[in-house]
Amino acid sequence: MRARVGQKNTLPRRWARRGTRPTAPKDQRTEYAYIFGAICPEKGKGAGLVLPRCNAQAMNAHLVEISLAVDPGAHAVLMLDGAGWHVAGDLVVPDNITLLQLPARAPELNPVENVWQFIRDNWLGDRIFTSYEDIVDRCCGAWNRLTDQPWKIMSIGLREWAHRL
Repeated sequence: MRARVGQKNTLPRRWARRGTRPTAPKDQRTEYAYIFGAICPEKGKGAGLVLPRCNAQAMNAHLVEISLAVDPGAHAVLMLDGAGWHVAGDLVVPDNITLLQLPARAPELNPVENVWQFIRDNWLGDRIFTSYEDIVDRCCGAWNRLTDQPWKIMSIGLREWAHRL
């Protein structure tokens, strides 16, 4: 559902000559943005927003964005972990979306977790962001780049068990 991206960034794996230790940039500042994203692995579609914080208000905005991306006459099932903003009392769930709470400590069940890993490994990890605006711009760029590649969403997100139901 969401990934935090900021100046204390993740370090992806690197190839290095045996016996050497490659350098990597590291920043000590603490500004973050959050990518709220959902994918439809069957159709290769994605709906996302980059927002400054995680709360029920942000989740409501994301649900509206997802609702607009659902085909007319279709219904979306949105898999969620147990984050507080996923179960907030003031959450407004559109009629064309059903929320499915996943079991605790089971991120491997949610295909969007692999999307976050892919985006960090390929476009957002291992860099120093110059400002909050740079974080937002790069997050938007990474999400748009992903959604421009529906085959990539299908490859990353499809789960055999989910399509046997």
